[in-house]
Amino acid sequence: MTTDTDPEGRTGIFRTKSVEQSIRDTEEPEHGLKRSLSALDLTVFGVGVIIGTGIFVLTGAVAKETAGPATALAFVVAAIVCGLAALCYAEFASTVPVAGSAYTFAYASLGELPAWIIGWDLVLEFAVGTAVVAVGWSGYLRSLMDNVGWHLPQALSGTTPEHGFAFDLLAFLLVLLLTAILVLGMKLSARVTTAVVAIKVAVVLIVIVAGSFFIKASNYDPFIPPAVREPGESGLQQPLVQLMFGYAPTSFGVMGIFTAASIVFFAFIGFDVVATAAEETRNPQRDMPRGILGSLFICTVLYVAVSIVVTGMQHYTRLTVDAPLADAFKSIGHPWYAGVISFGAVIGLTSVCLILLLGQTRVFFAMSRDGLLPRFFSVTHPRYRTPYRATVLLGVVIAIVAGCTNIEELAALVNIGTLFAFVVVALGVIILRRTRPDLPRAFRTPFVPWLPALSVAASLWLMLNLPSETWLRFGLWMLLGVVVYWLYGRRHSRLEPGAPVPHRSH
Repeated sequence: MTTDTDPEGRTGIFRTKSVEQSIRDTEEPEHGLKRSLSALDLTVFGVGVIIGTGIFVLTGAVAKETAGPATALAFVVAAIVCGLAALCYAEFASTVPVAGSAYTFAYASLGELPAWIIGWDLVLEFAVGTAVVAVGWSGYLRSLMDNVGWHLPQALSGTTPEHGFAFDLLAFLLVLLLTAILVLGMKLSARVTTAVVAIKVAVVLIVIVAGSFFIKASNYDPFIPPAVREPGESGLQQPLVQLMFGYAPTSFGVMGIFTAASIVFFAFIGFDVVATAAEETRNPQRDMPRGILGSLFICTVLYVAVSIVVTGMQHYTRLTVDAPLADAFKSIGHPWYAGVISFGAVIGLTSVCLILLLGQTRVFFAMSRDGLLPRFFSVTHPRYRTPYRATVLLGVVIAIVAGCTNIEELAALVNIGTLFAFVVVALGVIILRRTRPDLPRAFRTPFVPWLPALSVAASLWLMLNLPSETWLRFGLWMLLGVVVYWLYGRRHSRLEPGAPVPHRSH
């Protein structure tokens, strides 16, 4: 048992699951996923999930309130942080081509409890991310419906009245529809995503090309607005770095760029979801690094170009927060472009929800296959070879959350969850290089341990710029996760001595 599952001889909560064992688990007839994805599919998935709320929504809010035209630099800073993490993800995903992403990587390097913690964290990240984006999608669709005279009752529009409760019916139905698509198979999901991403990228290119003809150089003056120290938030609304060190992130100025980077970081969440599809990739050793790094590069170029064009079309002080791209074209007398952008946002955010939900189900599936969650949820559909039980459960729960959620309160939780995953993966690369130097690595992260250490530092810095209230909520979720692990996961883990080992076909 020790030789097979824990080559380092660890026991208890820090026992590791060997890479070889993880790969053998994918061969179980009832618990294995179908390999059908190519490098192009993975890149499309990455672009499909990254380009979404960030480019259609966050650009205006960040430019108007935090960074001005220098929002483009904030996107670059956030992309650098993600790029450091992406190099670490690429090594792990090509070395351990198993569903679960950072959870599986942590299980192979840090041990069972750290793996559980990161898996529990990813469940939160993807679930909340799906709900938040579904709410944003609903807002854009309602805007299009209003333009043609169709109006939902306020009680079903998600717009909370002064007294009473409102349910976001459109967000709820979207998540249920995407759940059905995921149950029917990964190749269908890839085809739907490819069509959606083509439309979305076309809309983004329209913004860049058409908007470039309306740029006024005066709108870039000043490119980095002078720093403004307004009365800060009080109590738990303060960034943690302010409570710890007395440093208050500013609006605008050079430091405002870094504050903005911690906000627009939400726009880059997604390339890590590509890693969750490693087990469903035909040639993961070759294609996973291409999909992860390629999608991140494409999206960074598009983000920077869009932010430069939009802040050049309209002065940052006049940008809107809800629909900055569409409203920028309205302000120059071209409402037709605004309609196209709103349509592109509706289509584009659909793919974001789909792929976030995909990542959520694959992490949950991997944890249940290891026994840390009930094995009932790791059974795959006999025809479609998808984890249909986990998908249906999570889809229904997230649909309800999306119907009732508040987008402002939950978006920061996605950021902190993703950054925490980045920290764990970077540490895992360093540890696995030392403990398993013999492993074949199709892609090797350069400058180990220095580059992963830099990734850890950059991720922690962005985490410290998030509100203390976000840290509190994240801490409570992690505490709940430890309790669940102690009461259930630790006792039912397949690495627990005496645990039943399922039959494998050879």
